[in-house]
Amino acid sequence: MSNLSSHQPMNYGAAAVLSQLEALGVVLPPGPVRLEGYGDSPALSEELLALIRQGRKRAGTSLLWAMEADGERLPRVGDIEIVLDHQNRPALITRIASVEVVQYSEVTPEYASIEGEGDGSLEYWRRGHWAFFGRECARIAREPSKSMPVVCSVFEVLRVLPSQPDA
Repeated sequence: MSNLSSHQPMNYGAAAVLSQLEALGVVLPPGPVRLEGYGDSPALSEELLALIRQGRKRAGTSLLWAMEADGERLPRVGDIEIVLDHQNRPALITRIASVEVVQYSEVTPEYASIEGEGDGSLEYWRRGHWAFFGRECARIAREPSKSMPVVCSVFEVLRVLPSQPDA
């Protein structure tokens, strides 16, 4: 039900995003910059961004197979992420604090709690992420499994950008 949807934002022009940040007076800290987004629908994107703004969500999980299919590199500690909303507008600036690739079945209760969705339980994490990864697997012609590799990224929020009305 959550997660980093790596395929959509990377298609958007980085120059346009950087121009939007410049217009807002935002100066990025040093470090490699990535464009990122959460969820695979406008509603899910807004729900997940709201959890980050509230301070509940401090991690996101991607399907490694989808990242590979999309030619996207793994996040690295220290990466600066410009998190885009469902309309590809900058919403947040984050920095990756840790990254670990594990099997879906090896995600821990502690990590699920940091991800901060629903009641914060591993059971909730598994239900929501199984649905999300199922959609991602369908998109890339793979079958979901409990051993599928997932990329668990913990981040710190550097800046919350002003919300913009939907166009």
